[in-house]
Amino acid sequence: MLIFWILIFVASLALMVKSADWLVESAEKIGLALKISPFIVGVTIVGIGTSFPELASSLAAVFKGSSEIVVANAIGSNIANVLLIVGLSALVARRLIVKRSLIDLDAPLLTAVTVFFLFIIWDREVVFGEGILLLLAFLVYLLYTVFHKREDKEDMSEIVEVLPSRIERREKKAGIKKAPFLFLFLGMIGLAVAANYTIESVLKISELLKISASLIAIIAIAIGTSLPELVVSLRAALKKKYEIALGNVFGSNVFNILLIVGLPALIRPLIVDDLTFNIGLPFLILVTLLFVISSVSRKIHCWEGAMYLLLYILFIVKLCGLF
Repeated sequence: MLIFWILIFVASLALMVKSADWLVESAEKIGLALKISPFIVGVTIVGIGTSFPELASSLAAVFKGSSEIVVANAIGSNIANVLLIVGLSALVARRLIVKRSLIDLDAPLLTAVTVFFLFIIWDREVVFGEGILLLLAFLVYLLYTVFHKREDKEDMSEIVEVLPSRIERREKKAGIKKAPFLFLFLGMIGLAVAANYTIESVLKISELLKISASLIAIIAIAIGTSLPELVVSLRAALKKKYEIALGNVFGSNVFNILLIVGLPALIRPLIVDDLTFNIGLPFLILVTLLFVISSVSRKIHCWEGAMYLLLYILFIVKLCGLF
C-alpha cells in the first residue's frame, strides 16, 4: 500500500508540472493572439507560470483541511530554490555573475518580503486579513516589476530562449498552436486533478509512515514543485544568461511567499506547525541572507554552489531528525 501511494505521489507531481507547462504555453499563445505585449506576457504569464504547481498543491491542501502543508510547501520551495537550484546552477556554470539590476531591485525586494513574511507567521497562523496584505504586496511587486523592467533595454527574447517549452518545441507542438484554449482547459484540469492526488497521497503516506504531512511537503512537494524553476535556471546557466538564472529564483521566492501563502489564507486560516516553525523558518532566514550576500558580492562561485548543496543536505537531515 505504501509503494502504491508513493507511485501516485510521483505520478501526480509529474502530471502537475506537465499541466503547468501546458497552461503557461497556451496562456502565452492566447495572450499574444489578443495583441497583449510580448513583454507583459513574458513577465506575468511566464513569471507566475513556474509557480503554478506550488499554488495548485497549496489550494488542494487547504480544501482537504491540511492547511499546515501550505506554509511548509512555500518555505520548503524557497529553500530548495536557493540551495538546490542556485547550487546546481553554480556548479554547471562554474561561476554565476550577478548583474547590477538584481542587486538594485530583486535582492532588496526579496529581503523586504521575507521580513514581512516573518512578521505575518510569527504567531504561527496566517488569517484572512494577513492573506489580503500578502496579496496586496504581491500586486505592488508585480506592477513595480513590470514598470521597472519595461525600462530595461534587454531583449525579452533572452527569457524566451531559456524556457524549456518555448520556441524549439513550439514548432513540434502543432496541437497547442492550433488549439490553445483546449490545452489551457486541459492544463487547468490536469493541475486540479494532479494537485488533489498529490495532497491525498501525502496524507496517506504520512499516515502509513506515522510522520507529519508537513515533513513530506517541505521536502518532497517542495522539490517536485520547484522542477520548473530548476529547468529554467539550469538552461539559463548553460547559456550564460546569469541574470535570468538568478532572477528566476528571486521572482519565484517572492511569488511563493506572497501569492502561494496569501491566496489559500483567504479560504481558511493557515497553521504553521512546529517542524516548519522551528526548523524551516530559521533555515529560510539563513538561506535568504546567504543568497542576498552572494548577490551583493556580484559572483557566486563553484565552491559556493557546492556549499549550498551541502547546506540543503544538512537541512533534510535536520528535518528527518537524524541528528
